[in-house]
Amino acid sequence: MSEPFYLPLDGPDGLRFHATAATTGPWFSSAQHAGPPTALLVRALERCAPQPDTQIGRITVDVLGPIPAGEVTVHAAVERPGRSVALLVAELTAAGRVVLRARAWRLAVGDTAAVATGKDDGAPAPLPPPADARLRTELPPGWVPGFIDALEWRWLRGWLGEPGPGTVWARQRVPLVPDEEPSALQRLMLVADSGNGAAAPLDIREWLFVNTELTIHLHRPPTGSWMAVDAQTIVGPSGVGTVSGLLFDELGPIGRSAQCLTVRRRS
Repeated sequence: MSEPFYLPLDGPDGLRFHATAATTGPWFSSAQHAGPPTALLVRALERCAPQPDTQIGRITVDVLGPIPAGEVTVHAAVERPGRSVALLVAELTAAGRVVLRARAWRLAVGDTAAVATGKDDGAPAPLPPPADARLRTELPPGWVPGFIDALEWRWLRGWLGEPGPGTVWARQRVPLVPDEEPSALQRLMLVADSGNGAAAPLDIREWLFVNTELTIHLHRPPTGSWMAVDAQTIVGPSGVGTVSGLLFDELGPIGRSAQCLTVRRRS
């Protein structure tokens, strides 16, 4: 896997992109994993009317339908302007319809270092580093190649092919777009959307457990290239599940993630 997730069709500042095979999700070879297009939306949000001394505190991404491979278009705008608090929105369109929508709260930063919460106050402790985790490169049975191959996965607990909670470090092997270093937040979104895979509750050959959305809350901006999610999934009795995760970079905890799942047997 060497090609980027997306190839710009109108230059790096354009709105149209071609989704490559690196975006292919584990469920169907014709559809993208939601992680790469979510990162592409975050790239658009970061470029939308940027303001100094601000950071994103929350992002919610709604999956409005299957995300097909091929050409996609991205738009971003300020929905609620403000110097201290602003709400941004971005949409990804494919085949003439909106398939992914993101909203992000952008907040002014301030100096709260003296009162920041630490592990003695209940914050999660940092994870063991990626070097201490297990590198696994094999494809689990039933999982479609593409996105899985575009990241390096190092496991502290669980594995994609082992149902149950999972804790995994991951970093990109390919860029989001050519000749551009992805931001740490873009890298984080790729991993955060993999929470339901890291904590796969069922055998993917027999069950679908697809997330309809992803929400992350961040108490500080991520840094570096390695990101981790410590996730667990609960499947309810009526075809709905939830995924909750703690998010980390190599410095320690960053925030939390949540996903709602639709769970059903494969036909």
